[in-house]
Amino acid sequence: MQHTRVVVVGAGVVGLSTAVCIAEALPSCSVTVLADRFTPDTTSDVAAGIVMGGAPIPDIPLQQQHRWFKDTFDHLLEIARSQQASEAGVLLSSGWQIFREVPSERRPFWADDVLGFRFMTDAELKGFPQYKFGQAFTTVKCECPIYLPWLEKRFKRARGLLKKGRVSDLQELCHNYDIVVNCSGLGARVLAGDSGVHPVRGQILRVHAPWLKHFIRDSDGHTYIYPGRDSVKVGGTRQVGDWRLAADKGESEAILERCCRLEPSLREAVRLGELVGLRPGRASPCLKKVLLETPAGRRVPVVHNYGHAGWGVSFSWGMALEALKLVRESLIELPPPSRL
Repeated sequence: MQHTRVVVVGAGVVGLSTAVCIAEALPSCSVTVLADRFTPDTTSDVAAGIVMGGAPIPDIPLQQQHRWFKDTFDHLLEIARSQQASEAGVLLSSGWQIFREVPSERRPFWADDVLGFRFMTDAELKGFPQYKFGQAFTTVKCECPIYLPWLEKRFKRARGLLKKGRVSDLQELCHNYDIVVNCSGLGARVLAGDSGVHPVRGQILRVHAPWLKHFIRDSDGHTYIYPGRDSVKVGGTRQVGDWRLAADKGESEAILERCCRLEPSLREAVRLGELVGLRPGRASPCLKKVLLETPAGRRVPVVHNYGHAGWGVSFSWGMALEALKLVRESLIELPPPSRL
């Protein structure tokens, strides 16, 4: 009996998470990931990879955001506590998020999802004299250059196929696939005709500072120190509409200077390199199902899952599970003989 053919466009953390969800849950489908870039050349490879929430996203119900975050955190926490943790590059990370002014919402919507959430003590805040308030907690961190290859292996074990290629129009895929899942990130600007998608340039440094064990994040999201397994990532920038992929030396110096104010010992760190990525910015993530009609009159379901900006890792598994639900709905709606 013919398998339903599903193609996932995009091989970043959102695309691979979505493809794994579909391939593992729906063995009746043949699932292909199609992308022009795979790890280590994706935007996700540059990401700090820490599961952490910021301010709530406008126009998305808070309950929905909470579900995306919790589902992702719980899934990654299970990996971090398993024997696969090292191979998957998923680990626990503890530290502080600090605020120059006391926020109106001192306890964020994701506070009960991370581990050991509490407000920082006065003694802890003494280390950051320019800041008036802080949150301490333990979360999960993905070393994306390790996590993405692990996701690829997991996908292949579920009989998924990785295929390199460039897509200029989703219509191209309707001849060979029954369901299209668009996780193309910044590429959705063209593929989905969504002018609201824009680059948010991020530049970070990797340094060798093995004495640092705790993360520090300024609540504005522009200054952070994230210790990892083999290096420390310090950042960063959030430059809206900036398409530059080359590292800017002046920005690197500014980043390091800001981070050294939070952690003076970074001045002794050995620089390992600079990384630049273009986050797929959007007012809010797009997760929906539409029907694409081909010139021949065939109606092909398209599930969009893109526009995550800086929430890619933190929402990846939760939004993949929701995309899976939309694919299940599409299977029911498909006419025979495409549906099993």
